[in-house]
Amino acid sequence: MVCCVGLLFSCGSQKAETTNPTSTVQTTTPLDVSKYGATITSAELKEDLYIFASDEFAGRGTGEEGEKKAVKFLKDHYVALDVPSALPNNNYFQEVPLEKSAAPNVTLNVNNKSFTSIEDFVSVTSVQDGTLNTSEVVYAGYGIEDEAYSSYENLDVKGKVVLIRSGEPKNTDGNFLITGTSNASKWSNASQAYRAKRDAAKELGAKAVFFYYPEIYTMAAARFGGSSGSFSLRENNEDMYYFLINTDLAKTLLPNIETTVDSQVIDMPIQMTYKSNSTQIVGENVAAIIKGSEKPEEIIVISAHLDHEGVKNGEIYNGADDDGSGSVALIQIAKAFKAAQKDGHGPKRSILFLHVTGEEKGLLGSRYYTDFDPIFPLENTVANLNIDMIGRVDPKHEDKNNNYLYLIGADKLSTELHEISEAANKKYTNIEFDYTYNDDNDPNRFYYRSDHYNFAKNNIPVIFYFNGTHADYHKPSDTPDKIRYDLLENRTRLIFYTAWELANRDQRIVVDKANE
Repeated sequence: MVCCVGLLFSCGSQKAETTNPTSTVQTTTPLDVSKYGATITSAELKEDLYIFASDEFAGRGTGEEGEKKAVKFLKDHYVALDVPSALPNNNYFQEVPLEKSAAPNVTLNVNNKSFTSIEDFVSVTSVQDGTLNTSEVVYAGYGIEDEAYSSYENLDVKGKVVLIRSGEPKNTDGNFLITGTSNASKWSNASQAYRAKRDAAKELGAKAVFFYYPEIYTMAAARFGGSSGSFSLRENNEDMYYFLINTDLAKTLLPNIETTVDSQVIDMPIQMTYKSNSTQIVGENVAAIIKGSEKPEEIIVISAHLDHEGVKNGEIYNGADDDGSGSVALIQIAKAFKAAQKDGHGPKRSILFLHVTGEEKGLLGSRYYTDFDPIFPLENTVANLNIDMIGRVDPKHEDKNNNYLYLIGADKLSTELHEISEAANKKYTNIEFDYTYNDDNDPNRFYYRSDHYNFAKNNIPVIFYFNGTHADYHKPSDTPDKIRYDLLENRTRLIFYTAWELANRDQRIVVDKANE
C-alpha cells in the first residue's frame, strides 16, 4: 500500500454535498476540519487548568477528596458539552477498586532461619490473613506455562509452596526457545513476566510463590517499604501468597538457583504467618463518548490521567503539567468533536474520552479498564492516543524551536498509525516531532510508564504525547502559571486532527507488528 498525505486524508475526510440546480451532476466541497480544530483555544485551556490544578483540588491524590472534586469537574464539563456518559448507569464514573497497602506483618522461617519483610522479601498481593506450615518446596525453574514450553510438566503444585526464577529458556543457537528468535517473549518482560508467572502458578493451584527476580525485588522493596504506603488494584479473589525475594532467601531455598532451571522438589521446612495492613478505597475513571455515525462499535480511545501526587508534608502538588495539561486537552478535543457532530459531521467511529485514576500509583486506572472491566471490547478498540504532560518545554528544547513534541509508540504496533500521525501534523500543525524516547533502548523506558502501555500490551496501537520532564516534574512547583498555553493549544489540536483521521478513514488501521 502506498501512503502519502493526499491519499491518507482523502480516504478519511468527510464531504459536504452541494447541488447545481442547472445540472444533474452533483459536486462536493471538502470539509474544512480546521474549523473545528480552531475551537480549541489557549484561553479556554488556561481557564480550565487554573481550576483543575488549583489548591482547591489538593493535588488530586488517588482516592482522596481532591480527586473527587476533579472527577466532578470533568463530569460537569461533559454534561455542559452534551457529551454523554460511556457507562450504562449514565453517571460517567467507572469505579476502580483500589487498595492502599502498608507492609503486612509477616513472620517467615525457612529451614530454621528467620527472614524479615522488606529486608528479605516483599509481599505483592492482597491476601487474607493466614498461615503456612510445610516441609517441602516445589522448584519450577522459570515458572513458565506456555504452548512452546512448560516449567510445570510432571509437577504437582496444588496447595504447595512454589519457587521460581526470572528469565526464560534459550535454544542451543542462542535464540529464545518460545519465540524462536533473538527477541524475548513476555516471560522476560519485567511487568508482564511478573503477572504471567503469578497467574500460571495460581491457575495450577499453588498456595504460595517465591519469585527470585533481584531487579524487581529491589524496586518493590523501595516502593512497598515507603512510609506513604503503596497502591494496587483490589483483586477480591486473591488467594495465593506471592513474594518477591532477595538473593539470601533464594539461595537458602536453593543454593544454585542462578544456574539451575530443572524442576525439583526440595525438602525444606517453612513456617509463615501473615496479617494484612491494607485499607480499601475507590477511585474513579471518567468516561464520556461521542458515538460513531457509521461504525459505532469501533472505538478510538483518547486518554489522560486525572490524578497527581496529592499533598505531601503539607505541600500541595498541583500537577498542572502532569497531567492537568492532558486532562483539559481532552475536554477541548471533546468540544471540537461535538461541534462537528452538531454540524452533521459526527465521527464515523466512536470516540471514547477516558480520564483515568491512579496513574501515579502504577497505571492502575488504565489497567483496570484494559485488564478487568473494559467498557467496550478491546478487540473493537482501534487505537489509544494518550496525553501525559503537553504544556511545558523541557531543557533540551529551551534554546531551540519550542514547537516540538515527543511521540512514543506510534510505529511500534502499526505502520499506518505512524504515517497518519505524520500526515496530520504536516497538514495542520507543523510541530517538530522528537522520537528520542521512542527508541527501544531508551533508558528512561517512557514507553512503559504511562497509561497507553496497558493498551499497547493488548496489541492496540498507541501514541503517547509528551513534552519531556522539567525542573518542576513531580514537585509542588508544577503550577498552571508555568504552562505555555500557546504550545498546549497547538499540541491539543494535533491530537484532535490525528483522532479525526483515525475516526473517519474508510478502513480501521492495521496492526502489522503485533506482539506475541
